[in-house]
Amino acid sequence: MASTRLTLRWFASFLVFAVAGSSSSAQDIALIGKTTISATATDLSGESDKQENGTPQNRLGGHGSAIAWLGKGNRYVMLPDRGPDDGATSYRCRIQIVEIVVNPRSKTPVTTKLLETHLLTTATGENFLGRQTQFDKAHPEKSLRLDPEGIRVTRNGTFLISDEYGPTVREFTAKGKQLRVLTTPARYLIKSPGGTPEEELPPNNTSGRQNNRGWEGAALSDDGQKLFTIAQSPLIQDGGLDDQNVRVGTNVRIWELDLKNGESREFLYQLDDKSLGCSDIEWVSPNHLLVIERDSKPGLETKAKLVYEIDLSDATDISSIERLPVNGTPEAVRPVAKKLFIDLLAPKYGLAGDKFPEKIEGIAYGPKLKDGSRVLIVTSDNDFKGEQDTEIYAFVVK
Repeated sequence: MASTRLTLRWFASFLVFAVAGSSSSAQDIALIGKTTISATATDLSGESDKQENGTPQNRLGGHGSAIAWLGKGNRYVMLPDRGPDDGATSYRCRIQIVEIVVNPRSKTPVTTKLLETHLLTTATGENFLGRQTQFDKAHPEKSLRLDPEGIRVTRNGTFLISDEYGPTVREFTAKGKQLRVLTTPARYLIKSPGGTPEEELPPNNTSGRQNNRGWEGAALSDDGQKLFTIAQSPLIQDGGLDDQNVRVGTNVRIWELDLKNGESREFLYQLDDKSLGCSDIEWVSPNHLLVIERDSKPGLETKAKLVYEIDLSDATDISSIERLPVNGTPEAVRPVAKKLFIDLLAPKYGLAGDKFPEKIEGIAYGPKLKDGSRVLIVTSDNDFKGEQDTEIYAFVVK
């Protein structure tokens, strides 16, 4: 794994926003540095075969799709998604345990080391696969297809992983064996799963998540009681698509589940533009979370790579609303409040440029530093592309 050196420009850049939070004071957010992981690096799975497109099964890629701090030291779990070629290969889903050390005083302030790789399996040891065709329509519970997109660590050390295909949330042991599948509200599910994107869109499905636009992120409260998921785009019945199946909607749902008593709520998150989507969600404090909202453009084409802090305090529970409008706010509904937290393209960070990644997909708070500030890690998903490294950006939040 290669790491880039901290430049004086990065070291001196501080961005201050008055953000919504548990404190009324402004927060200082500083970019400490970044590191890159080679696009052709290998993991520790021991897999020696290749996928249908020739990509090695042990390719260390896609793992910036999600990240979570393990709660001790500098260890994180990183989560690859369904593999290369958008679900066209039989990639064996897995988790990567990585050490990320952030030291603002070092000449190499951000360093990484891969520690462990564990394949994700059913309780009986069958491998979950990223291939879109790996579903059992007659017995959905036996389906092996999985598109892991969000991960959080429970107080028991297990992992809650959001699956975009379902969408579902599944609990796994620290070694990757499935323990249970949480019940998904019916409104998010499609009735007719298919082996191609077109088969899962209207007219075959008139409700549920859009193809490849299900639960993109997950968050867990510090006490481990409340789980939050966020869809990448509006649901089909919420005006997500026009009559040509072009994405037009801006009203996204956040689902909150109380893991202790089973009660749930939903909230309205409004995208800045129909061309954007949500990539991850992270807990900050009661009623406050971070959300990545971004476009799907790389390099100099990109216009929006944003992290918002949202406030649920005055937001309306929209669980009883079956359909949302394409745009705008329904009568008597208050969406979550949004305030800009980090603009990754801001000039003072020095990150923007022709090599800036298309997919900023993972965000996680890490440990506190000696001065009391807290590490915040943001990661990119390289989609297993052989020419595109994985980027890891390290911020500190005071």
